[in-house]
Amino acid sequence: MTADNENQPGTGAEDPDAPRGMDLVRRALEEARGAARTQGKDVGRGRYSPAEPRKDRSSGRRRRWSGPGPDSRDPQPFASASRDLAKSRGWTPRVAEGTVLGQWSVVVGEDISAHASPTGLRDGILSITAESTAWATQLRHMQAQLLAKIAAAVGDGVVTSLRITGPAGPSWRKGPRSMPGGRGPRDTYG
Repeated sequence: MTADNENQPGTGAEDPDAPRGMDLVRRALEEARGAARTQGKDVGRGRYSPAEPRKDRSSGRRRRWSGPGPDSRDPQPFASASRDLAKSRGWTPRVAEGTVLGQWSVVVGEDISAHASPTGLRDGILSITAESTAWATQLRHMQAQLLAKIAAAVGDGVVTSLRITGPAGPSWRKGPRSMPGGRGPRDTYG
C-alpha cells in the first residue's frame, strides 16, 4: 500500500480519529456557521431574525390551531359556501329568481306544479302558463297564496305579481304565406 491509498475509504487503512456520523454533521454545520459569520450574517436564530421579533402570543389574539369546536377554517358545506359567494358578489337576487324557476315544484307544491309551469320572471312579474283555462282561473283565485308561498321560499320582493295565462289557442296560419287579419277556417264572410 502506498501513502496515497491509506486515507481513502474502502482500502482497509482508514484514519481512526476521523469524524463519523453525527460528528461529521456537526463539524460541517460549524463550518457553515463560521462561513456565514465571516459574511456578516447573524446565525443560530432559526427562522426568526433580529429584524423580525417574535410576536407575543399573549396579546389576546386567537390561537392559530383549531380547537374541538366549529371554526371558519373548517370545511364548509357547499350550500353555505355558494350562498356566501352569491351574497359577496351581489348575485342573491338572480339566485332567488333561479330558485323560483328551477325548483318550481318545491316552491309551490306538487299539485300546482303538475298543472302549471313558470315561463319567465322579469322585473318582479312571474309569468305562469296553466295547462287549461280552468287551472288558469283557479290560479288567479289563489294568487295571494301563491305569492305568499314564493315569498316564503325565496324572500320578499323577488316576485311582486303574477301574470297567469291559459293554454295558447291553435294557430290557423298554415304555410309561409298568410294574410294579416285573416280570420281562419270557415271564413265565409266577405
